[in-house]
Amino acid sequence: MKTRILGRTGLSVSVVGVGTWQFGGEWGRTCTATDAREVLAAARDCGINLIDTAECYGDHLSERLIGETLPGARKDWIIATKWGHHFHGNFRRDQRFGPADLLAQLDASLQALRTDYVDLLQFHSGGDAEFATPGMWEAAAEAKRQGKVRFLGNSIGTSVGPAQVERSTAVGVDVIQLIYNRLQREPEETVFPSCARQNLGVLARVPLASGFLSGKYRPGHQFPANDVRATWTKERQEKVLAEVAQIAATEVPAGVPMSQWALAWVLKNPAVTAVIPGCKDAAQVRANAAAAARL
Repeated sequence: MKTRILGRTGLSVSVVGVGTWQFGGEWGRTCTATDAREVLAAARDCGINLIDTAECYGDHLSERLIGETLPGARKDWIIATKWGHHFHGNFRRDQRFGPADLLAQLDASLQALRTDYVDLLQFHSGGDAEFATPGMWEAAAEAKRQGKVRFLGNSIGTSVGPAQVERSTAVGVDVIQLIYNRLQREPEETVFPSCARQNLGVLARVPLASGFLSGKYRPGHQFPANDVRATWTKERQEKVLAEVAQIAATEVPAGVPMSQWALAWVLKNPAVTAVIPGCKDAAQVRANAAAAARL
C-alpha cells in the first residue's frame, strides 16, 4: 500500500480507503457485524488506514458497525464522517444543517463509532444555501477546538460549482470529497485547480462509478429493489454500460482487472490524494487495495 499526505492536514493516508455506505443497507445487501469485521480486518491487513462513513448510512448504522468491529488501535485509523442529513429508511433523508443539528449528529457519531474524536468531519452534500447556514461553521470550529474533530471537510454534491470550494480556507475546510471517475471527469475543470491553489486534500468517492467500472455488469442487468442503483432509469443504466464496454475494449490493458485499472486511473491524477471505493466483502477490499501497485 502507498500513502499520501492529505493536503494541508498533514495526515498520511493510504491511497486506497474503504467507503462504507454499503454498511447502511442500501446496496442490495444487509451487512452484519461479521461482514464489517471481515472488511475492516482485510483493510488493515492490506495496509489501508482510511475509512469514510456518514451519519445517514442507515441511522448511524454504518458508524455503529465500524465502532463495534474496528480492529487494532484507534490511533492507527483515519476515520472520516459527515453531518447534514437524517436517515428515514431506504433512499429517504432530510436535511439538518443547523449548528445544533451538527453538534447533535457529531455526538451521535462519536457514540456510534466508540471514539472521542473523528479525524475528519465533512459537510455532507449541501447546496450553497446550506453551506451558508448561520452559525454552522462556527459550531464546526468549536467542535474542533474541543478536540472532537481534528479537521473539517466538504463532501460536495455533483451539482455544486466551484464557489463552495473557493470558500474552503475561509470557513476552515481542509479536505474536499467529490465524485470523480473515468465516466465523471467534471472536477478536472471545475474543482481541482482550486484545490491545488489552497493545498486541499482530495478524496475521490464513487471511483468505480457505482460499481459499473468494475466490469461485472452487462446490458439488461437487474438490481434488487433495496439497491440504490435500482432507482436508475433503464436508459441511464444502458447508456453507462455501453460507455463502460467501450472503455474496456479500448483503454483497459489485456489481463488487468477493470476495477483496479479504474482506481489507478483516478489515483494517477495528481490532484487526488485517495480513493474511497465501497466494498461488500474482504475479497473486494483486497482487489481494491491491489490498485495501488498499478501506480
